[in-house]
Amino acid sequence: MFTGLAGVAHGTAAKRLILAVATVAGVAMAFWLDRIPQDPGYHQFADQGAWSGIPNFWNVVTNLPFLVVGWIGYSRRGRLEGASLRVHYILFCIGVALVGVGSAYYHWAPSNSTLVWDRLPMTVAFMALFSAVIRDRVSERLGQALLWPLVIAGVASIDWWYWSELSGRGDLRPYAVVQFLPMLLIPLMLLMFKGRGLRAGWLWATLAAYLAAKTAEYFDASIYSATGILGGHGIKHLLGALAVWWAIRAFPASQTAILRPGTS
Repeated sequence: MFTGLAGVAHGTAAKRLILAVATVAGVAMAFWLDRIPQDPGYHQFADQGAWSGIPNFWNVVTNLPFLVVGWIGYSRRGRLEGASLRVHYILFCIGVALVGVGSAYYHWAPSNSTLVWDRLPMTVAFMALFSAVIRDRVSERLGQALLWPLVIAGVASIDWWYWSELSGRGDLRPYAVVQFLPMLLIPLMLLMFKGRGLRAGWLWATLAAYLAAKTAEYFDASIYSATGILGGHGIKHLLGALAVWWAIRAFPASQTAILRPGTS
């Protein structure tokens, strides 16, 4: 029996080492690159049509689902099973709701200064979910300890980026680490570690929707040319909100809640 327990402990330690190496390698690779300034063309979205006095109408209003989903998730915070992930969940939902406000504000008048309010709540949501997965899959103590440092690091990455842009030395690398490294590490954690509550199926769906959203963003102009109505960036918002909803579904709810484990 003791030999078996030692083997499990050894296996867990090896997996944690792999995760740590992947983390260090990802950060090192990002900062090995030259500084990445914000592309001025980023603000020139394919769909710039105005309607009812709202500039960039569809890119503005497609942020409404973030606000709705974030609020629905927050309103259901009392249904969570246990208290271990409650703070992570609440921060995630608040961050998502604020993405709806901040991103709509940015798309109303796209610029670096308004983009700050799009990205700032996004980093809070990213880091809250990331630390929740760490707590669920890797270590409860580590996930709890990393929550606020990760949120602060996310906010700091936006501060650094904006300050560097104002200084004429734009550097998106810290923000790129905050946004993309968790999306690489979360699948590793799902594959290597057994979960304690977060439902893997919904997390995989979240990652798939996120990838689809980034793909739609990349093909913004092509999609707008094909549809003539909605560009890829607006579709990115809708797919992003879907990813958020599925992430909310991943959090365990009590057996008496409407959204209880195992239900659709």
